[in-house]
Amino acid sequence: MSVAESGPSGLRVLAAWLRDANTRFAAWFNRVTPKGLYPRSLLIIVTPMVILQSVVAFVFMERHYNTVTRRLSAAVSQDISAVVALYDLLPKDKDFTELRRVAWRNLALNVTVLPPDPLPPPGPKPFFSVLDSSLSREIGRRIQQPVWIDTVGRSNLIEVRIKMEDAVLRIFAPRNAAYASNSHIFILWMVGTSLVLLTVAILFLRNQIRPIENLADAAEAFGKGRDVENFRPRGAREVRRAAIAFLEMKRRIERQIEQRTTMLAGVSHDMRTILTRFKLELAFLEEGPETEALKKDVDELAGMLEAYLAFARGDPGEQAVLTDMAALVEDLRLNAERDGAIAQASFMGPPLVEVKGDQLKRCVGNLVNNAVRHAARVAITGTRDARWLMVSVDDDGPGIPEAKREEVFRPFLRLDDARNQDDGGSGLGLSIARDIARAHGGEVILADSPMGGLRATVRIPV
Repeated sequence: MSVAESGPSGLRVLAAWLRDANTRFAAWFNRVTPKGLYPRSLLIIVTPMVILQSVVAFVFMERHYNTVTRRLSAAVSQDISAVVALYDLLPKDKDFTELRRVAWRNLALNVTVLPPDPLPPPGPKPFFSVLDSSLSREIGRRIQQPVWIDTVGRSNLIEVRIKMEDAVLRIFAPRNAAYASNSHIFILWMVGTSLVLLTVAILFLRNQIRPIENLADAAEAFGKGRDVENFRPRGAREVRRAAIAFLEMKRRIERQIEQRTTMLAGVSHDMRTILTRFKLELAFLEEGPETEALKKDVDELAGMLEAYLAFARGDPGEQAVLTDMAALVEDLRLNAERDGAIAQASFMGPPLVEVKGDQLKRCVGNLVNNAVRHAARVAITGTRDARWLMVSVDDDGPGIPEAKREEVFRPFLRLDDARNQDDGGSGLGLSIARDIARAHGGEVILADSPMGGLRATVRIPV
């Protein structure tokens, strides 16, 4: 294969590798970064601050601090080399008084002349010491005699020993003369100001994030059908706009529900008046097969009318309160037994849940009635954990084909050969149950039951 032929394929391979690497890096970064808005905002503030402080500290320590230390070490080395030159020039008196006087008065160095013993062995070098390396290099460059240096032993002094021909010069120099010792002040100022800025950022972010959390809580409560109390727009301009838009949406939805409820109440009153008139007219007719059939039709029409109005009315405005779900499940079991089914019920977890009790009882009751209508045995199981309230209704009936489990929730739908085919039914039981569950922020899920029939599960967030 020629170079011209392999070039494009190589570029394609490289591009594919880069895309794969970018995808893996994005997945890893998304996995390790926090998910909440507050920690992400804090990370956005803290990360540049830490990077900036690190760069500043590196520049200061690596350039200014090192440069100053090297220059100070060079100055001390010059002073020590001057002492060595004075030792050669000055007369050799008994205790070298003149040498010591000149070194102390003019150079601030403490000089002692020792016997010509061998120099001590080199001590352990510090892991990272600019002073040790700079001073050793400068003294070695200026003084040709053997030298021993100790920058670790005494904290405020530097000891230097120089092997002369007839003696050993021991020189003590102030440590701060060869070392930029005020760097810790810069570090403390840098860390202190960073902590102050970080504290201000944390307090500011908490005040900015709280209105967003309040808005999310209000939207979640409204989605579960609960009353939103003591909520008003707060925070930044954009957050206030979102809160005002939420309140306007909430008012429009409540106004629409109120108008629909008022209209349906009027329709219900008018239609019930006509049905009552029918019943009165039938009461004055003579008893017979014809009147019995008409009475049955009128009763069926009244039941269907109540079901239609209940479906169209939806949420009548009931407020969510703490409801004993264990007692509710037990009550539904008793109703199922009164209708002739073999029923059992159980509930696990804390029983008190904040829901619309009557609406939820009607939701699960529709599922229980649907099971009793087509099965001999019914099991009602309730569970509650930290996130969900779940009530399942199992039966041993014919069930519903999986392909039609979503279709049966359509209003007024009655399957020809399935379990919700009922002479007196309206085809609204499952639709009403799903509407009530969704008004709580939940859902109704259909699945196969271990008993052989259908499992209908109401799942509601708590």
